Amino acid sequence: MANVTIGFGAALVVLGLVGFIGSGAESVTALIPTFFGVVFIVLGALAHAEGRRALTMHLAALLAVVGIAGSVTGLVDLPDLIAGNDLERPWAVAVQSIMAVALVVYLVLAVRSFIAARRARDDAAA
Repeated sequence: MANVTIGFGAALVVLGLVGFIGSGAESVTALIPTFFGVVFIVLGALAHAEGRRALTMHLAALLAVVGIAGSVTGLVDLPDLIAGNDLERPWAVAVQSIMAVALVVYLVLAVRSFIAARRARDDAAA
């Protein structure tokens, strides 16, 4: 899961940079996915150490929840964007929507990984 976390972090960095450049590089808030991505990359790298794996992966899952909460608002305006309606910040809607969906996928993968790790630990103890 550590490498998956690094991969999602790298994708968020790219998403933030594309959103920042695509929106005219006017607002630092367009880089929010990049900031989240950097933290995911750091947590993924720290998770390679056996003693820190559980803590860092749980922190990454918590970060995903925070990111979902902050970006889910983009999904509300996504139908208007797809319909071609004039929106004040179309890049923000697109980037927030992509970030929300990506983080939901990450969270599902993380929970599945936690369940598998628990089962493996229980099987080893039995």
